[in-house]
Amino acid sequence: QLQLVESGGGLVQAGASLRLSCAASGRSFSKYGMGWFRQAPGKEREFVAAISWSGDSSLYADSVKGRFTISRDSAKNTVDLQMNNLTPEDTAVYYCAADFTLLLRRWADYWGQGTQVTVSS
Repeated sequence: QLQLVESGGGLVQAGASLRLSCAASGRSFSKYGMGWFRQAPGKEREFVAAISWSGDSSLYADSVKGRFTISRDSAKNTVDLQMNNLTPEDTAVYYCAADFTLLLRRWADYWGQGTQVTVSS
């Protein structure tokens, strides 16, 4: 089992930056692809970004490419999402996720509880 806990959400103005962090506990963290998803009110959960188990490969949704950066620290069992130039359209609950095949299928079996990000105009 893998447990994921997100932190770093909050309320910011458009154009601001936030850094989300996900702390993982349990076995074999370093073997999992890690990612971030988000779900806005009334919408389905969507893929945001993912990083391979080695950290060598990453993927981004088109809507965040160039603004968001995903990174991981396997020594600390953490994965971060640096979000720059936020817009109101980025408002959502952000979920950390883990899965062996996350980069391939852009979905996951392990999920955190979510952290709210609200961007005001």
